[in-house]
Amino acid sequence: MIAGARTELRADLARIASWINPGSRVLDLGCGDGELLAWLRDQRQVRGAGVEIDDHYVIACVRRGVDVIQQNLEDGLALFDAGQFDTVVLSQTLQSMHRSEHILREMARVARYGVVSFPNFGYWPHGWSILRGRMPVTGQMPYEWYNTPNIHLCTLRDFEDLAAKLGLRILQRATFNDDREVKLLPGWRSTLAVYRFAAG
Repeated sequence: MIAGARTELRADLARIASWINPGSRVLDLGCGDGELLAWLRDQRQVRGAGVEIDDHYVIACVRRGVDVIQQNLEDGLALFDAGQFDTVVLSQTLQSMHRSEHILREMARVARYGVVSFPNFGYWPHGWSILRGRMPVTGQMPYEWYNTPNIHLCTLRDFEDLAAKLGLRILQRATFNDDREVKLLPGWRSTLAVYRFAAG
């Protein structure tokens, strides 16, 4: 474990981890510094691999002892065989993908289960910002309109409609506002949504 590494995961990653069976095979797309994969390896004996484009994050993964491939997710998952993993995770990356449908189909191809998290554009202050003539800037979406990596923003219902269109069966959903789970009116009150789905 690298120096200063946290032993506890933030709330959304902890929920994702709770959906992953011990000893399973996990692919983490846009894995960042490898925090989730390292935790799953150490706490759940998961065999995992990550895909990441950023040089600094790739180095951080290597330092954690996490297997990582440096690749742009827009190129797809052709490196991986159908059904090669039990679960594939795409955490807070879907909104920055140009080909959202393609990556979701690829996730369903390479794993039995998929987990996706994304900022919820339906969060009520976003609507208030738009009514005031401004694009929202919040903790979950801290960028200005001209420098944001987020190109495909959606609400919970938008994602659920897309999942149905692609034949993805939603198994579980969790919604958060910062580190607090939101159960009442999640479409309005949550800043982040996490979904677990099955392929077909």
